[in-house]
Amino acid sequence: MRVSRRAFFQGGVAAFAYSFAAPAILCRMAEAQGLSLRSLVVLDLTGGNDALSMLIPYTDSFYYGRRPTLAVPAGNVLQIGTDSSGVSLGLHPRLTGLKTIFNQGRMALIQRTGYQNSSRSHFLGTDIWSTANPANTQGPGWLGKYLDSLGGNLDPLVAWDTFSQTPHSLQANTVAVPSITDPSRYAFSSPNTDADAALERSTTARIASHVPVEQPHVSFVGAVAEDAMATLDRVATVAGYAPTVTYPNNGLGQALKAVAGAMAKGIGTKIFWVQSGGFDTHAAQQVNQTNGNYMNLMGTLNDGLLALYTDLSNQGLLSQSLILQFSEFGRRITENGSGGTDHGAASTLFAIGGNVRGGIYGTAPNLNPDPGNPTLENNGADVHYETDFRSVYARVIDNWLGADSLAVLGGDYKKSSLNFI
Repeated sequence: MRVSRRAFFQGGVAAFAYSFAAPAILCRMAEAQGLSLRSLVVLDLTGGNDALSMLIPYTDSFYYGRRPTLAVPAGNVLQIGTDSSGVSLGLHPRLTGLKTIFNQGRMALIQRTGYQNSSRSHFLGTDIWSTANPANTQGPGWLGKYLDSLGGNLDPLVAWDTFSQTPHSLQANTVAVPSITDPSRYAFSSPNTDADAALERSTTARIASHVPVEQPHVSFVGAVAEDAMATLDRVATVAGYAPTVTYPNNGLGQALKAVAGAMAKGIGTKIFWVQSGGFDTHAAQQVNQTNGNYMNLMGTLNDGLLALYTDLSNQGLLSQSLILQFSEFGRRITENGSGGTDHGAASTLFAIGGNVRGGIYGTAPNLNPDPGNPTLENNGADVHYETDFRSVYARVIDNWLGADSLAVLGGDYKKSSLNFI
């Protein structure tokens, strides 16, 4: 195997060790370095995404009977094939970019993901997905537990929240995660300029570096401040990032641009959190109308993710990146009287990345409203889960982050057939 000079310096020992039959210790070093270079981008579609409008069972007659105005016409669906149960599926017509990624084998769609007795509540549902424990929604989140498990003195930028408030999933016992919504505005705030501002910053850094062991609370505040000061210059490099594509000028697009910039600049972040809202579509969902509510939501999702995917691919970073999308619940099967859909149960997740085994995982629900239909629940009103969402987490923790899902999740949720990564 021939390794270019650029690949050698980018991949370091990983490129070296795998280019020939290296000793076992070098291979282990390569594997460890490969894990350290990996990034996980978690995308939260807040409000409860209507999975049946995103991934459409367009040959199920009950889909059209139960959604007389919201069903996507079969001729408009972006067909992607059949699942293991033989159900034909397609993406929403606005998801042309995601279909391209799917066709390249780099997008995995995981149907009917959820948990027993879905809460159908934004707040409780979010907490359940955050802690990965339907029985106890208090305490650190699943990503926070993962960060805690890393131990030692972690880089203060090991995780990056692009939202304004730290999500429950990233709350940890020992790790503080910064919320940086705009890298260009993440700077030392001072009323002074030039030399005076620089002197004020250095003085603040020296004060923060003082750690009085007899005052643990003061030490904690000082340590957090010191970590923040240490991140300023690195985040500034992200603000100056020049992407290879044009990102949409909206909240999701700019957050994903910051993610790509952080990866390209190599600032050391392993976990990114991105949110996109507006999915609580109780009324005027407008799945099919040009510039309609859901049509625009799918456009925002498609255009932002396609830009990120293309940018990372151009930068040679796609194989180091995994994007995992979720929403706190799906929506009811039957449309309501306001032209929308109400809170439901199981939903569809997807994963995108250079090492993703693309395809359709799990089986589509049969939308026959018969109360005895095993693929539905709540007297046939909602989609019943087939894959426990913690099985998705377990796969990511074990096979991407290189940690122990049993320790992080507090149980064995591994599912061998869920081999998307």
